Amino acid sequence: MIFRSSGRLPVSSGRLLGALLVCLAVLLTGCGTERQGGTAERAEPGDAVSTPAWARGMDTVPAARLPAEARQTLRLIDRGGPFPYAKDGTVFGNFEGELPREARGYYREYTVRTPGERDRGARRLVTGREDETYYTDDHYASFRAVLR
Repeated sequence: MIFRSSGRLPVSSGRLLGALLVCLAVLLTGCGTERQGGTAERAEPGDAVSTPAWARGMDTVPAARLPAEARQTLRLIDRGGPFPYAKDGTVFGNFEGELPREARGYYREYTVRTPGERDRGARRLVTGREDETYYTDDHYASFRAVLR
């Protein structure tokens, strides 16, 4: 048996092809929040569902999932202090270049107490003038955007 094509698809086949292309586009762009490094952050009840523009392209963490000491530091930041460490609230220079480039003085850093550490430890929260908040637990080697 020989089939000859007229070069045109029936209307129903065209609609099916269009629907398949839409599905493929959705799958290729992703359905969830993608974290840097390819690991998806799973949403939990009460988690923020959308990532703000300033946090796109970097790892994120919902504020509720931060260590208890970091959540306490966030409360102190929101209240304006008092802070337990003299360096809390000082300018963060972003010398490592891990955060978006901004003018000097844009970022401020705050210590997150680490149980068992005799000094300030490695954990910090860094805030930006536009209410951005970032968390590091490895002394500025990497940051996660805090979703509040």
